[in-house]
Amino acid sequence: MKDVAAAAGVGLKTVSRVVNGESGVREATAQRVRAAVAQLGFRRNDSARLLRQGRHTSSVGLVLDDVSDPFSSLLHRAVEEVARAHGSLLFTGSSAADPARERELTLAFCARRVDGLIVVPTSAEHSYLAQEMAAGTAVVAVDRPLPGLAADAVLSDNRGGSRSGADHLLRQGHRRIGYLGDLPGIFTAAERLHGYRQAMADAGCAVQSHWVSMGGPDPVGVRLALDRMLAGRHPVTAVLCGNNRTSVAVLREWGTRAQRPALVGFDDFELADLLATPVTVVAQDPIRLGRTAAQLLFRRLAGERGRPQLIELPTRLIPRGSGESAPAPEPAR
Repeated sequence: MKDVAAAAGVGLKTVSRVVNGESGVREATAQRVRAAVAQLGFRRNDSARLLRQGRHTSSVGLVLDDVSDPFSSLLHRAVEEVARAHGSLLFTGSSAADPARERELTLAFCARRVDGLIVVPTSAEHSYLAQEMAAGTAVVAVDRPLPGLAADAVLSDNRGGSRSGADHLLRQGHRRIGYLGDLPGIFTAAERLHGYRQAMADAGCAVQSHWVSMGGPDPVGVRLALDRMLAGRHPVTAVLCGNNRTSVAVLREWGTRAQRPALVGFDDFELADLLATPVTVVAQDPIRLGRTAAQLLFRRLAGERGRPQLIELPTRLIPRGSGESAPAPEPAR
């Protein structure tokens, strides 16, 4: 500002008034200031100005698990739209499912004085956020809760959604249903496994140990798990996948195998409805998740008080073909 003032031949107060759109400056003088601003490439420091005025920084942070995942992309877009409607800038980073990276990102956003945070938690330890919340930073968890921390959370009905997928296969006559899930330490993975087991138990179907594999969408791991599930005289006749990437890995395997059990996936994915046999899925609504979490965050920033909220959004079963086939008749003995 000193450089602009010197170039325009005015005082600092005059530069401040012009830059901030205030009245009380003659038009000829204002034009000289604007010309100096353009010539010198001056940019107003909004964060410093807001902090001097004792106001919020009009920015929020979003920490995702994997920014490349379509689920994360849709969630991000929804949060950004709500932030923009509230006049806030959104900063985003990906933890890559690394607890250390998540903490680093979260604290980096806090150091930049964001007004609030929306976090897709990776680690089981978030006590470090208690100090930031006590200092006034609003925090909302999305997709998974923040263990050990009294914070708002917006989740999908993971357990109920997985159960609905297994129930759907059971209604087609399947009794030997395999389950391919993510790492068991992940909240959503544990909840979806529980829903599958609950549906099988309620139907009186004992789950064999080799029917369940919890290891994520690694292609080699998926191939080996399917080898176990499809081996022997009584292979599984259907498979329930715990996330969209696992569903894609299974579909790639289907292209090399004669045995192709019925398939239901958790999470929709691009082109799932356009395959030769469209994929039946239990669909979450990442846009609604992101929007709900962001709206809750801005209500907190506006002064809403009360106990932390846990909002659970429903899932939706979309039958398309891959999960509607009946099991093949048992061979005669």
